[in-house]
Amino acid sequence: MTSFRFTAITQGGETIRGITDAASEADAIAWIRRQGNLPVRAEPAGAGLLANGLRIELGALRRRGLRRQEVTNLTRELSVMLGAGQDLDRAMRFLVETAPNPRVKTVLDGIRAAVRDGAALHVALSRRPESFPRLYVGLVRAAEAGGDLATTLDRLATLMERERALVSTLQSAMIYPAMLTLAAIGSIVLLLTQVLPQFVPLFEQNGAALPRSTQALITAGNILSNDGVFLLVGLVLLAVMARQALRREPVRFAKDRLLLRLPIIGLLMREVLAARFCRTLGTLLGNGVPLIGAMAIVRDVIGNLAVLGAIDRATESAKGGAGLARTLEGAAIFPARAIHLLRLGEETAQLGAMALRAAVIHEEQVSIRVQRLVALLVPVITVVMGVAVAGIVSSLLLAMLSLNDLAQ
Repeated sequence: MTSFRFTAITQGGETIRGITDAASEADAIAWIRRQGNLPVRAEPAGAGLLANGLRIELGALRRRGLRRQEVTNLTRELSVMLGAGQDLDRAMRFLVETAPNPRVKTVLDGIRAAVRDGAALHVALSRRPESFPRLYVGLVRAAEAGGDLATTLDRLATLMERERALVSTLQSAMIYPAMLTLAAIGSIVLLLTQVLPQFVPLFEQNGAALPRSTQALITAGNILSNDGVFLLVGLVLLAVMARQALRREPVRFAKDRLLLRLPIIGLLMREVLAARFCRTLGTLLGNGVPLIGAMAIVRDVIGNLAVLGAIDRATESAKGGAGLARTLEGAAIFPARAIHLLRLGEETAQLGAMALRAAVIHEEQVSIRVQRLVALLVPVITVVMGVAVAGIVSSLLLAMLSLNDLAQ
């Protein structure tokens, strides 16, 4: 028997974690389902930190679920077919027949088989938590109850596309600064390991007393030349261990809170979180999900542990009839614009619509702040690179001048 650490969702919507003994991962998942819970993750417990990290990295290469973009495309296609009057079984058959790869076809085959056996679509989707998150399942369940599946899937596809666009904006904007940083590091390493060693024999033959800066650069170049591979391996192992450490809630909470407090990055993170919160909440409320249930789903998709406390307090406030805006304002996490629009939505009984309006505004603010951040990063990296290269060249010139003095 092996101990498995698991994460699951109860019938009441709460996330639970624990450890169970089972012969295999499949048996552990089956045990979780027998308890009436929806399994999210089950992995062997008790292995070392590094071993767990390596297993996670290798496991990510063997993807079993669908990619985010694949789910978005399938959702859009299914909404179009249902909106055109196709029944669910025929639409699912078309998706299976036109699946882009065997992995997608296997997942869709399993969902279609479950639906043909009499299961509701949201039940079939809930059996694939690695592909369809709780938000997705919750919206489909509400749509099936309201008899408006095609429209809900269209809104869900729009939500996923907007989230993807938000992430793509951040990723695309960081490509140039990242390439510039790599070029700067590569130039410095090249100078230290290839250019500087060409002058070392000259210095040694003349027996000149080198400046401290030049001697420090020679030492750094020797370390990179002799131990560069070990340093690289050490950095990779350190990254794996850091990623595994971030899976621990105290460490992740500290990291998330620190990000929100940073001068420039913190403001950008607040805009991103506000956009995600408002977009998800507005979509859920617009599809008929009750406020308390919507807040429970939003809690699972917000992605920042430092914000969860504020969301929990706002949920309790909403249960007591006091609303969300006042509690969220006291937490001082979301921008004032988001709080104002949420308060206006509560006062006019249009919380869902105003949340979506706030999401559009904050998504635009994210794009503006990202552009400003890139405009700031590029000259900073350029200046730092220039200073570093100038420092190396200056050290070489000082050493050469000392040789000239010795010759005279």
